[in-house]
Amino acid sequence: MKKSKIIYIVLVVVALIFVAQSVFILDETQQAIVTQFGKPVGEPRTSPGVNVVIPFIQKVQFFDKRYLEWDGDKNQVPTKDKKFIFVDTYARWQITDPLQFFIRLRDERSAQSRLDDILDGETRNAIASHDLLDIVRSTNRDPEVTEDFMEELEVLEDIDVGREAIEEIVLQKANERTSDLGVRILDFKFKRMNYVDEVRDRVYDRMVSERNRIADQFRSEGQGEARKIQGDKERDLAQIQSEAVRQAEEIRGRADAEATEIYASAYNKNRQSIDLYKFLRSMEALENSLDEKTNLVISSDSELFQYLKDMQ
Repeated sequence: MKKSKIIYIVLVVVALIFVAQSVFILDETQQAIVTQFGKPVGEPRTSPGVNVVIPFIQKVQFFDKRYLEWDGDKNQVPTKDKKFIFVDTYARWQITDPLQFFIRLRDERSAQSRLDDILDGETRNAIASHDLLDIVRSTNRDPEVTEDFMEELEVLEDIDVGREAIEEIVLQKANERTSDLGVRILDFKFKRMNYVDEVRDRVYDRMVSERNRIADQFRSEGQGEARKIQGDKERDLAQIQSEAVRQAEEIRGRADAEATEIYASAYNKNRQSIDLYKFLRSMEALENSLDEKTNLVISSDSELFQYLKDMQ
Protein backbone atom coordinates (compact mmCIF):
# COMPACT_ATOMS: atom_id res chain seq x y z
CA MET A 1 0.00 0.00 0.00
CA LYS A 2 2.77 2.42 0.89
CA LYS A 3 4.73 1.66 -2.28
CA SER A 4 1.68 2.12 -4.48
CA LYS A 5 0.87 5.40 -2.76
CA ILE A 6 4.39 6.68 -3.29
CA ILE A 7 4.30 5.67 -6.93
CA TYR A 8 0.98 7.44 -7.33
CA ILE A 9 2.38 10.64 -5.80
CA VAL A 10 5.45 10.46 -8.02
CA LEU A 11 3.30 10.01 -11.11
CA VAL A 12 1.17 13.00 -10.14
CA VAL A 13 4.24 15.18 -9.61
CA VAL A 14 5.71 14.06 -12.96
CA ALA A 15 2.41 14.80 -14.66
CA LEU A 16 2.27 18.26 -13.13
CA ILE A 17 5.82 18.98 -14.22
CA PHE A 18 5.02 17.69 -17.70
CA VAL A 19 1.95 19.91 -17.93
CA ALA A 20 3.88 22.92 -16.59
CA GLN A 21 6.57 22.42 -19.18
CA SER A 22 4.15 21.90 -22.04
CA VAL A 23 1.75 24.80 -21.41
CA PHE A 24 2.38 28.54 -21.22
CA ILE A 25 0.00 31.48 -20.97
CA LEU A 26 0.45 34.53 -23.21
CA ASP A 27 -1.14 37.78 -22.01
CA GLU A 28 -2.20 40.71 -24.20
CA THR A 29 1.07 42.64 -23.67
CA GLN A 30 3.27 39.80 -24.90
CA GLN A 31 4.19 37.88 -27.99
CA ALA A 32 6.41 34.82 -28.20
CA ILE A 33 8.24 32.39 -30.41
CA VAL A 34 8.99 28.74 -29.70
CA THR A 35 12.55 27.46 -30.13
CA GLN A 36 13.74 23.90 -30.40
CA PHE A 37 17.41 23.32 -29.69
CA GLY A 38 17.96 27.08 -30.07
CA LYS A 39 16.21 27.40 -33.43
CA PRO A 40 12.75 28.90 -33.88
CA VAL A 41 9.96 26.56 -34.90
CA GLY A 42 6.45 27.34 -36.08
CA GLU A 43 4.80 30.72 -36.35
CA PRO A 44 5.08 33.48 -33.74
CA ARG A 45 2.47 33.35 -30.96
CA THR A 46 0.81 36.77 -30.85
CA SER A 47 -2.72 36.04 -29.59
CA PRO A 48 -3.28 36.02 -25.83
CA GLY A 49 -4.31 32.70 -24.28
CA VAL A 50 -3.02 29.22 -23.48
CA ASN A 51 -0.38 27.71 -25.78
CA VAL A 52 1.19 24.23 -25.88
CA VAL A 53 4.80 23.24 -26.58
CA ILE A 54 6.77 20.00 -26.40
CA PRO A 55 8.15 19.84 -22.88
CA PHE A 56 11.89 19.77 -22.22
CA ILE A 57 12.61 20.11 -25.94
CA GLN A 58 11.00 23.37 -26.87
CA LYS A 59 11.47 26.68 -25.04
CA VAL A 60 9.51 29.92 -25.20
CA GLN A 61 11.02 33.33 -25.90
CA PHE A 62 8.79 36.22 -24.81
CA PHE A 63 8.85 39.71 -26.35
CA ASP A 64 6.96 42.86 -25.45
CA LYS A 65 4.10 43.79 -27.74
CA ARG A 66 3.73 47.35 -26.41
CA TYR A 67 5.39 50.56 -27.57
CA LEU A 68 8.96 50.68 -26.29
CA GLU A 69 11.06 53.69 -25.39
CA TRP A 70 14.37 54.75 -26.90
CA ASP A 71 16.23 57.68 -25.35
CA GLY A 72 19.23 58.96 -27.30
CA ASP A 73 22.48 60.25 -25.86
CA LYS A 74 23.24 63.97 -25.90
CA ASN A 75 25.63 64.53 -28.77
CA GLN A 76 27.51 67.55 -30.08
CA VAL A 77 26.66 67.82 -33.77
CA PRO A 78 27.66 70.42 -36.41
CA THR A 79 24.97 71.93 -38.62
CA LYS A 80 25.33 72.69 -42.32
CA ASP A 81 26.17 76.32 -41.53
CA LYS A 82 29.00 75.17 -39.20
CA LYS A 83 27.31 75.83 -35.86
CA PHE A 84 27.82 73.23 -33.15
CA ILE A 85 24.81 72.28 -31.05
CA PHE A 86 23.97 69.69 -28.42
CA VAL A 87 21.11 67.46 -29.56
CA ASP A 88 18.98 65.27 -27.29
CA THR A 89 16.48 62.94 -29.00
CA TYR A 90 13.93 60.26 -28.17
CA ALA A 91 11.87 57.74 -30.11
CA ARG A 92 9.19 55.08 -29.69
CA TRP A 93 9.47 51.69 -31.37
CA GLN A 94 7.68 48.36 -31.48
CA ILE A 95 8.52 44.75 -32.23
CA THR A 96 6.38 43.98 -35.28
CA ASP A 97 7.88 40.63 -36.31
CA PRO A 98 9.04 38.63 -33.28
CA LEU A 99 10.51 35.83 -35.40
CA GLN A 100 12.68 38.17 -37.46
CA PHE A 101 13.50 40.13 -34.31
CA PHE A 102 14.75 36.96 -32.62
CA ILE A 103 16.80 35.88 -35.63
CA ARG A 104 18.50 39.29 -36.07
CA LEU A 105 18.64 40.77 -32.60
CA ARG A 106 17.76 38.09 -30.03
CA ASP A 107 16.65 40.46 -27.24
CA GLU A 108 15.68 44.04 -26.40
CA ARG A 109 19.16 44.97 -25.16
CA SER A 110 20.66 44.18 -28.54
CA ALA A 111 17.79 46.05 -30.20
CA GLN A 112 18.44 49.17 -28.10
CA SER A 113 22.12 49.06 -29.02
CA ARG A 114 21.30 48.71 -32.72
CA LEU A 115 18.80 51.58 -32.53
CA ASP A 116 21.51 53.72 -30.93
CA ASP A 117 23.68 53.24 -33.99
CA ILE A 118 20.86 53.80 -36.49
CA LEU A 119 19.04 56.75 -34.92
CA ASP A 120 22.15 58.60 -33.73
CA GLY A 121 23.71 58.19 -37.16
CA GLU A 122 20.64 59.40 -39.02
CA THR A 123 20.31 62.30 -36.59
CA ARG A 124 23.87 63.41 -37.32
CA ASN A 125 23.32 63.09 -41.06
CA ALA A 126 20.08 65.10 -40.96
CA ILE A 127 21.51 67.92 -38.83
CA ALA A 128 24.72 68.10 -40.87
CA SER A 129 22.58 68.47 -44.02
CA HIS A 130 20.50 71.44 -42.81
CA ASP A 131 21.06 74.92 -41.42
CA LEU A 132 20.40 75.76 -37.80
CA LEU A 133 17.23 77.74 -38.60
CA ASP A 134 15.68 74.68 -40.27
CA ILE A 135 16.41 72.61 -37.18
CA VAL A 136 14.98 74.96 -34.54
CA ARG A 137 11.94 76.23 -36.47
CA SER A 138 9.03 74.40 -38.11
CA THR A 139 7.14 77.08 -40.07
CA ASN A 140 7.57 80.45 -41.76
CA ARG A 141 5.40 82.45 -39.41
CA ASP A 142 5.02 86.18 -38.98
CA PRO A 143 6.23 87.29 -35.54
CA GLU A 144 3.78 89.03 -33.25
CA VAL A 145 4.94 92.62 -32.89
CA THR A 146 3.67 94.24 -29.70
CA GLU A 147 5.82 97.41 -29.80
CA ASP A 148 6.94 99.64 -32.63
CA PHE A 149 10.63 99.15 -31.89
CA MET A 150 10.22 95.37 -32.34
CA GLU A 151 9.43 95.74 -36.04
CA GLU A 152 13.13 96.11 -36.77
CA LEU A 153 14.16 93.25 -34.51
CA GLU A 154 11.52 90.61 -35.15
CA VAL A 155 12.42 89.85 -38.75
CA LEU A 156 12.58 86.08 -39.21
CA GLU A 157 14.37 84.54 -42.14
CA ASP A 158 12.42 82.03 -44.19
CA ILE A 159 13.24 78.35 -43.79
CA ASP A 160 13.23 75.71 -46.51
CA VAL A 161 12.58 72.49 -44.56
CA GLY A 162 11.78 72.94 -40.88
CA ARG A 163 12.19 70.89 -37.73
CA GLU A 164 9.17 68.65 -38.16
CA ALA A 165 10.19 67.75 -41.72
CA ILE A 166 13.71 66.89 -40.53
CA GLU A 167 12.24 64.61 -37.85
CA GLU A 168 10.21 62.87 -40.54
CA ILE A 169 13.35 62.44 -42.64
CA VAL A 170 15.17 60.81 -39.72
CA LEU A 171 12.16 58.58 -39.03
CA GLN A 172 11.89 57.47 -42.65
CA LYS A 173 15.62 56.78 -43.05
CA ALA A 174 15.77 54.87 -39.78
CA ASN A 175 12.77 52.69 -40.69
CA GLU A 176 14.45 51.81 -43.98
CA ARG A 177 17.44 50.50 -42.04
CA THR A 178 15.33 48.60 -39.50
CA SER A 179 12.96 47.00 -42.02
CA ASP A 180 14.80 43.64 -41.80
CA LEU A 181 15.12 43.66 -38.00
CA GLY A 182 11.49 42.95 -37.18
CA VAL A 183 10.97 46.34 -35.53
CA ARG A 184 9.31 49.58 -36.58
CA ILE A 185 10.11 53.03 -35.28
CA LEU A 186 6.81 54.73 -34.55
CA ASP A 187 7.93 58.24 -33.68
CA PHE A 188 11.11 60.29 -33.50
CA LYS A 189 11.50 63.74 -31.94
CA PHE A 190 14.15 66.23 -30.95
CA LYS A 191 13.74 66.50 -27.21
CA ARG A 192 16.11 69.40 -26.63
CA MET A 193 18.68 71.47 -28.47
CA ASN A 194 21.23 73.92 -27.17
CA TYR A 195 24.34 75.70 -28.35
CA VAL A 196 27.74 74.56 -27.18
CA ASP A 197 29.32 76.92 -24.64
CA GLU A 198 31.39 78.90 -27.14
CA VAL A 199 28.54 79.48 -29.55
CA ARG A 200 26.07 80.19 -26.73
CA ASP A 201 28.35 82.89 -25.31
CA ARG A 202 28.53 84.57 -28.73
CA VAL A 203 24.76 84.41 -29.08
CA TYR A 204 24.27 85.92 -25.61
CA ASP A 205 26.77 88.68 -26.38
CA ARG A 206 24.89 89.49 -29.58
CA MET A 207 21.59 89.55 -27.70
CA VAL A 208 23.06 91.86 -25.04
CA SER A 209 24.49 94.15 -27.73
CA GLU A 210 21.14 94.30 -29.51
CA ARG A 211 19.28 95.10 -26.29
CA ASN A 212 21.84 97.76 -25.41
CA ARG A 213 21.28 99.32 -28.83
CA ILE A 214 17.53 99.41 -28.15
CA ALA A 215 18.16 100.90 -24.70
CA ASP A 216 20.41 103.59 -26.21
CA GLN A 217 17.71 104.34 -28.78
CA PHE A 218 15.10 104.68 -26.03
CA ARG A 219 17.47 106.80 -23.97
CA SER A 220 18.21 109.10 -26.91
CA GLU A 221 14.55 109.48 -27.75
CA GLY A 222 13.77 110.15 -24.10
CA GLN A 223 16.46 112.82 -23.82
CA GLY A 224 15.18 114.49 -27.00
CA GLU A 225 11.63 114.43 -25.66
CA ALA A 226 12.84 115.79 -22.31
CA ARG A 227 14.63 118.70 -24.00
CA LYS A 228 11.52 119.43 -26.03
CA ILE A 229 9.36 119.42 -22.90
CA GLN A 230 11.90 121.66 -21.10
CA GLY A 231 11.91 124.10 -24.01
CA ASP A 232 8.12 124.17 -24.13
CA LYS A 233 8.04 124.74 -20.38
CA GLU A 234 10.48 127.66 -20.50
CA ARG A 235 8.64 129.21 -23.45
CA ASP A 236 5.28 128.86 -21.70
CA LEU A 237 6.76 130.20 -18.45
CA ALA A 238 8.20 133.24 -20.20
CA GLN A 239 4.90 133.83 -21.95
CA ILE A 240 2.97 133.54 -18.68
CA GLN A 241 5.41 135.88 -16.87
CA SER A 242 5.27 138.39 -19.70
CA GLU A 243 1.49 138.32 -19.70
CA ALA A 244 1.45 138.67 -15.92
CA VAL A 245 3.81 141.68 -16.03
CA ARG A 246 1.70 143.28 -18.75
CA GLN A 247 -1.51 142.75 -16.78
CA ALA A 248 0.18 144.03 -13.58
CA GLU A 249 1.37 147.15 -15.32
CA GLU A 250 -2.10 147.71 -16.79
CA ILE A 251 -3.67 147.28 -13.37
CA ARG A 252 -1.03 149.53 -11.77
CA GLY A 253 -1.59 152.15 -14.47
CA ARG A 254 -5.33 152.08 -14.03
CA ALA A 255 -4.88 152.28 -10.25
CA ASP A 256 -2.53 155.26 -10.54
CA ALA A 257 -4.94 156.94 -12.92
CA GLU A 258 -7.84 156.36 -10.57
CA ALA A 259 -5.77 157.53 -7.58
CA THR A 260 -4.71 160.66 -9.45
CA GLU A 261 -8.29 161.31 -10.41
CA ILE A 262 -9.42 160.86 -6.81
CA TYR A 263 -6.63 163.14 -5.55
CA ALA A 264 -7.45 165.73 -8.19
CA SER A 265 -11.13 165.69 -7.38
CA ALA A 266 -10.37 165.91 -3.68
CA TYR A 267 -7.82 168.70 -3.84
CA ASN A 268 -9.36 170.82 -6.59
CA LYS A 269 -12.29 171.91 -4.46
CA ASN A 270 -10.63 175.19 -3.28
CA ARG A 271 -7.33 177.08 -3.15
CA GLN A 272 -6.35 175.73 0.25
CA SER A 273 -6.84 172.13 -0.94
CA ILE A 274 -4.67 172.73 -3.97
CA ASP A 275 -1.89 174.24 -1.84
CA LEU A 276 -2.15 171.36 0.62
CA TYR A 277 -1.92 168.82 -2.22
CA LYS A 278 1.16 170.52 -3.67
CA PHE A 279 2.74 170.62 -0.23
CA LEU A 280 2.10 166.91 0.43
CA ARG A 281 3.40 165.88 -2.97
CA SER A 282 6.51 167.96 -2.47
CA MET A 283 7.10 166.41 0.97
CA GLU A 284 6.65 162.94 -0.42
CA ALA A 285 9.15 163.67 -3.19
CA LEU A 286 11.55 165.12 -0.65
CA GLU A 287 11.17 162.11 1.65
CA ASN A 288 11.78 159.67 -1.20
CA SER A 289 14.81 161.63 -2.39
CA LEU A 290 16.69 162.16 0.90
CA ASP A 291 18.29 159.96 3.53
CA GLU A 292 20.88 160.44 6.30
CA LYS A 293 23.80 160.40 3.87
CA THR A 294 22.35 162.74 1.22
CA ASN A 295 23.29 166.35 0.81
CA LEU A 296 20.76 168.45 -1.03
CA VAL A 297 21.59 171.63 -2.92
CA ILE A 298 18.58 173.63 -4.04
CA SER A 299 18.15 177.12 -5.45
CA SER A 300 16.39 179.90 -3.64
CA ASP A 301 13.61 180.00 -6.17
CA SER A 302 12.76 176.29 -5.76
CA GLU A 303 9.35 175.35 -4.39
CA LEU A 304 10.98 173.03 -1.90
CA PHE A 305 13.10 175.89 -0.61
CA GLN A 306 10.03 178.09 -0.27
CA TYR A 307 8.31 175.35 1.81
CA LEU A 308 11.36 174.91 4.03
CA LYS A 309 11.68 178.69 4.37
CA ASP A 310 8.05 179.07 5.33
CA MET A 311 8.41 176.27 7.87
CA GLN A 312 11.42 178.02 9.43
